[in-house]
Amino acid sequence: MNYFSEQKFTKTDFAELEKAEYENCIFTDINFSGQNLSDFKFSECDFKGCDLSNAKIHQTAFRDVIFKNCKMMGLNFEDAHSFNISFKFEDCILDHSSFYQLDIRKTTFRNCSLKEADFTQTNLSNSFFDHSNLTDAVFDRTVLDSANLKNAINYSIDPNKNQLKKTKFAKDNLSGLLDRLQIIIE
Repeated sequence: MNYFSEQKFTKTDFAELEKAEYENCIFTDINFSGQNLSDFKFSECDFKGCDLSNAKIHQTAFRDVIFKNCKMMGLNFEDAHSFNISFKFEDCILDHSSFYQLDIRKTTFRNCSLKEADFTQTNLSNSFFDHSNLTDAVFDRTVLDSANLKNAINYSIDPNKNQLKKTKFAKDNLSGLLDRLQIIIE
């Protein structure tokens, strides 16, 4: 497998990305939508303004990867290589994406749309959902110990079905913890 280090890839010089290992590379404004990125390796890479919606990422390695202003709808992150998987998302659209059964502790989701994202059996300990929209996101047997949801909106988390030890919530936004009880908060 070929190896690329400290290179910049943009939409103007992009035809098709070669299956390889990429380290400290920057990808800017590239449309990866629907492409097969299976078995690629990305370490300490930045994706800026890219569209990765519905890309195939079977056994793709993401290690210390930052996604900024990316559209990533329908990505099945559980298909990615789970060893040392780590990433950070800023201003991204991750609607309908799945993180099923992943251990992604300390993940930051800043200003992200996570509508209908699946966090079933995901370990999100110490993760940060900063100003992110979690409308209809699924939390089922999810570990949210010491996670910060103080600025998250539209979440619905059942405390009886999820692990919430020292999880941070804003006082004025606790309805997302109580909506399963079908009580009225006024």
